[in-house]
Amino acid sequence: MATLSELVFYPVKSCAGISVAEAVLTEAGLQVDGVCDREWMVVDEHGHFLTQREYPRMALIVPKLIDGKLELSAPGSASHAIAIAPSAAPTRAVAIWGDSVQADDCGDATAAWFTQAIGAPCRLVRFPNAARRWTGTSWTGGVAAPTRFADGYPLLLIGAASLADMNEKLAAAGRQALPMNRFRPNLVVDGIGAFEEDYAESLTIGAAAIKPVKPCPRCPIPSIDQATGVPGPDPLDILQSYRRKPQLDDAVCFGMNCIVTAGAGEHLKVGQQVNVTLAF
Repeated sequence: MATLSELVFYPVKSCAGISVAEAVLTEAGLQVDGVCDREWMVVDEHGHFLTQREYPRMALIVPKLIDGKLELSAPGSASHAIAIAPSAAPTRAVAIWGDSVQADDCGDATAAWFTQAIGAPCRLVRFPNAARRWTGTSWTGGVAAPTRFADGYPLLLIGAASLADMNEKLAAAGRQALPMNRFRPNLVVDGIGAFEEDYAESLTIGAAAIKPVKPCPRCPIPSIDQATGVPGPDPLDILQSYRRKPQLDDAVCFGMNCIVTAGAGEHLKVGQQVNVTLAF
């Protein structure tokens, strides 16, 4: 029997995730205590988004939801908190993967905190409730699904057996196993075969239905140790030997990007049964 073994959401894009026992499923991804996945994003002075690809130390910025606030901590910095409740804020045009969003700026004090934590001038912005950003439709069967500041899709799914398979190959090469957080999924499913998620037509969890739509091409982030913010060891050379996808110009892929097709508003819980329908 397949089960939902892990739920992770990332309040601030490319910063540390929060593993939770329960989350609300929305069309735009997971939501916890009214906070959505990738609701905040760090941008440079020109409004372009920043990630661990350029600043690996972003992995060390740890968000927590405490008493109606988003509390942030990072090595060498005092903790910093911002209110979760929306308030009037100046807006700033920001760019993410060719999309432009008029985002809410989180103020100079928060910008100064992130600048110190990352080591480069930057600001924090928030996705406004009234804004809309849509997935592309070439992989979704023509469906434009909403998302926030995720790279492209509301959810990332990985099977636990897929990580185990990769770690077996790393062990055979004399290398250490790597944890799932290197790949930053939202949903981890146990009890399915290695890479079975690649061939799933849909996953049903209670009244919710999730459709895997596109393999996730991997950038350099899986090479970054999420506990130290330091690159290495890098699994991509091992993955290159068996995880290239011809339909994506031989990109190395691991995990499946997903959209929500039914059950928005449902509560997902770790341990729930997952019914997987294969596409063949």
